[in-house]
Amino acid sequence: MNAADFRRIALSLEGAEEGSHMGAADFRVGGRIFATLAAEKHGYGNLMLTVEQQADFVAEMPDVFLPIAGGWGRMGMTHIRLAAANEEVMAGALRVAWKLRIEKNAKTKRGVTKKKTNKRQKPNGRRARSV
Repeated sequence: MNAADFRRIALSLEGAEEGSHMGAADFRVGGRIFATLAAEKHGYGNLMLTVEQQADFVAEMPDVFLPIAGGWGRMGMTHIRLAAANEEVMAGALRVAWKLRIEKNAKTKRGVTKKKTNKRQKPNGRRARSV
């Protein structure tokens, strides 16, 4: 498999569109990204997964999937090694990322979103003073 296969499969998903994020191809549904080719030159496609989904994919096929380095990877963003994947694996992984994005989009439309908290906020609700 290669980047053209990744693109073809991603765009075959209902409502999927190709866009660009920071100069790299991305794939969106409902205007939100579910996959990218930001690491294409390194032989990877990228999937936006949950941490739990990432752990399952990596545990089942460590030769195909690996967390993206750093903070993105700790949030579930996952590389898929294009050359190591077959059509079935790539299609399944892209479908998981696409479905997750659709579910998140639906929650946002219903007004069900996670409340962001200020990391510098004290338990009593007051902001911590910066030094």
